[in-house]
Amino acid sequence: MKHLFLTILLIIVSFNSAEAQTVIKESSKTPLTIGDVVTLDSKILSESRTLNIYLPEGYKVSDTLKYPVIYVLDGSMNEDFIHIVGLVQFFNLQMNMPKSIVVGIANIDRKRDFTFPTIDKKLKKDFPTTGGSRKFISFLEDEVQPYINANYATNAQKMLIGQSLGGLLATEILFNKPTLFTDYIIVSPSLWWDNETLLRDAKMFLGAHKTIPVNVFVAVGTEGEIMEREAKSLADLLKNSGKPNLKAEFLFLPKENHATILHQSVNDTFKMMYPYKEN
Repeated sequence: MKHLFLTILLIIVSFNSAEAQTVIKESSKTPLTIGDVVTLDSKILSESRTLNIYLPEGYKVSDTLKYPVIYVLDGSMNEDFIHIVGLVQFFNLQMNMPKSIVVGIANIDRKRDFTFPTIDKKLKKDFPTTGGSRKFISFLEDEVQPYINANYATNAQKMLIGQSLGGLLATEILFNKPTLFTDYIIVSPSLWWDNETLLRDAKMFLGAHKTIPVNVFVAVGTEGEIMEREAKSLADLLKNSGKPNLKAEFLFLPKENHATILHQSVNDTFKMMYPYKEN
């Protein structure tokens, strides 16, 4: 009798489950779209490059409404693009951040694109494709930014976010072409590259510019003595540069490591830039 009861109960459960599955139906399905994916045929790099572009809610082209642009190195869909977009959307919703366009620059060979040439034999052996940063910077300046400005409603604010080798590239741009961006978030920069020549020559690079009207945020976590020292040295050099309009902040996040530092450092930087808005 007991077995008969269990059998009947299983039949009833199976019937109800099947009935539920037949009742739950899609009312509609549409693609989830947050912007555009653009392929640029770069003459400078002699290859096609992908840009992932987030457009804020309510985005529209207008003569009066213009948007800041945040450029994200390591901006592939499976890298930093999505979670940076999430932070931007949150800070636009809850804080004083203006609605912004985010441009994620997808990688092909980041070791090539984010490093300048080195004469160090070991580095050349370990990283044989490196040394292409000059071309990549030209790609940003002469192809990416002009395309974005021509096809989207942009204003003058341009932010660059780069971590690790991306932080190295961001530092190189800051030293050589500082006004290419108005704001820099430089996270755990790999300033050890080429035996710290970029850091050692920082005063020379900074001295080549009369004014550097930019905001720079340098962040590092618990990532080893070398990287921590280099990041702090960079921030100190910028703070004490004596350059008009150059504003620098240093964020040390001891609870973060090289894998976790980017998201938290961007979050904390945005908090500094765009405080909570009272309703």
